[in-house]
Amino acid sequence: MIEVIVADKAWRAAEAKVVTLARRAATATLAAEGREGAKLALLLADDVRIADLNARFRGKGGPTNVLSFPAADDGEARLGDIALALGVCAEEARSQGKPLAHHLQHLVAHGVLHLLGYDHQSEAQALIMEAKERAILASLGVPDPYA
Repeated sequence: MIEVIVADKAWRAAEAKVVTLARRAATATLAAEGREGAKLALLLADDVRIADLNARFRGKGGPTNVLSFPAADDGEARLGDIALALGVCAEEARSQGKPLAHHLQHLVAHGVLHLLGYDHQSEAQALIMEAKERAILASLGVPDPYA
């Protein structure tokens, strides 16, 4: 089950199908990794809320595009939570010349991959994660975000 919580209604104004797009990206990522049925929550919030989460849980100031919070490994199918900041996401999409819908789906897939244990701390890890993101997004009809 993928729960989408729209904490900032501006997400709906910015992208009418935001819940559908976010859920579709999460579902495609889980399917690509053979984790159908896993549970997670997606929080679509404003920059202020994400800045608070970023400060409290990562010790970093200001908002960021996406945060992933893996659940404790307790034998449950729950993977964790993902939070996205509208202002940061919208500005990144604008500066990269892509639709917010595509950037949202990319960041959701990215966040889910983090919940599944992928990282991009090294170049080798980044190449693996980016290849997975490209394949997942292609299955959704979203162009290569790294092109």
